[in-house]
Amino acid sequence: MGDISAERRRILKSPPPELVAEAAANPGGSVAAIDRSLVGDPNGYVPGEAVQGFWVVGQDGKLTGEFVENPNYGQPQDDFSKLTESGHWLVWIAEQPAAAVRDSIAGILAAQVPGAELEWIKILEEPRYLTGARRPDSDDPNHVIITRAGIALSFALSVNSPGRSRETLQGVFSWVTVALDQPGRPKSQVWFDLGADLDWAEEQLRERIYRVGENRDAGTA
Repeated sequence: MGDISAERRRILKSPPPELVAEAAANPGGSVAAIDRSLVGDPNGYVPGEAVQGFWVVGQDGKLTGEFVENPNYGQPQDDFSKLTESGHWLVWIAEQPAAAVRDSIAGILAAQVPGAELEWIKILEEPRYLTGARRPDSDDPNHVIITRAGIALSFALSVNSPGRSRETLQGVFSWVTVALDQPGRPKSQVWFDLGADLDWAEEQLRERIYRVGENRDAGTA
């Protein structure tokens, strides 16, 4: 096996019941070793960086003793790649859309629980977009002017709050900006829907994009 930490030696010598059960349920596979100090709930969303590695399981459903290190193990980091690498037009959010989204969510969390700090956030799925436009006084049928835009982002995040244990939250964050065709007059609102799924949020976006400023569950961006 080569060099192995004292902790892993103890685990191999006397595997905890939950590890034995997981191994038995995954013959020929592997079982993840999670650093519980990096996650709020190891049974909920676990960022890849919180996985120390994997115990290899034999075809008999027992641990082989082999442990494969996770090269990305460490403090979880933000991941906005599904947003920033989409190639979609995002200037209507901000010059730096990822930073703007992060700042907005951090502000929402701090407003709900004073002193709350956003540790990391990850965009989990391809965002859902919605754009509204009008035709200008022009004979060009391909010429349109964007008037409003919206986006819904599924996320997982970790938040630390004074007097509370670390929490991992999942949901959908939505952002709508209107009056994009009126320089100096655009107006934005955001929604923070914990536990929501992206399909539901996309349906909501179809309504929210036409009634920005009317919902009490919304905040300004």
